[in-house]
Amino acid sequence: MPLLLLHGFPCTSRIWSHNLGPLAATGFDVVAPDLRGYGDSDFAPDGFYDLAAFNADLIDLFDTFGWDRAVVAGHDLGAMIAIDLANRHPERVDRLVILDDSMPDLKAAFAAAGIPPAIAKPAVYDYVRNQGHHADVLVAELDTPEQRQRYVAEFYGHRLWCPPDAFDDEDLAFLTEPYRDEARLRASFADYEVVVGTRPLSAPEMLDRPVRQPALVLIGADQVTKNDHAEERCAIAFPKAVGPFWLKGAGHFMPWERPDTVNRAIHTFCGDLLATRTQAAPR
Repeated sequence: MPLLLLHGFPCTSRIWSHNLGPLAATGFDVVAPDLRGYGDSDFAPDGFYDLAAFNADLIDLFDTFGWDRAVVAGHDLGAMIAIDLANRHPERVDRLVILDDSMPDLKAAFAAAGIPPAIAKPAVYDYVRNQGHHADVLVAELDTPEQRQRYVAEFYGHRLWCPPDAFDDEDLAFLTEPYRDEARLRASFADYEVVVGTRPLSAPEMLDRPVRQPALVLIGADQVTKNDHAEERCAIAFPKAVGPFWLKGAGHFMPWERPDTVNRAIHTFCGDLLATRTQAAPR
């Protein structure tokens, strides 16, 4: 059974290091690519770093591997890409695994259900303003590899995306190393420019409707970035949801913080697909 693992910011495919082997051992044909501009992938030839552009790359990846359909798991930006992919190409996505509280943008439906809008936290999300509105200035200020790496490491530390001491120095050195490159850091800010509207889209986002595929939703409880009313929002955004389930002691980076739990959850959620695939394989 094909399984696609999608990273977000401030990660690369390295965040899935503790998931690839164990999930492959359970029977998945598993791939964790670097998104365009991240890690070891090429930069965008057309300058686009929006959901449609990412998913054009991923559909090409499906076709290269001969995948008709796949289970798609993602967190952060990767979760939003997965949601867009499920709505843009529903025939290619069997199920979703969402590893945070990312959801389609259904403001009207949420309001009709009496769910209040999310409250902005300026002191927490100052990086959104800086990366979305002042990306070039910020990159110019971070003018050495060490400064760039230290800036990215802050998202695993004092910004409270995860519990204190969830990552040791060796973890941080490994996970943040790709961002020593100035162009890589600049490319990663493009997503925030898309979010705040300072970068054009290659195509409209497909986030204006509920996701119809079955979706497993896991949310790390110990992170300042989570929104309120996740259960109510999830029921509308993912009508076939399993969850959300809250993982205490985990934050925004569950694939690394709680890999065994994530691996078991994905395997259990997709066990019937794996069994069907095994039964259908030629002997």
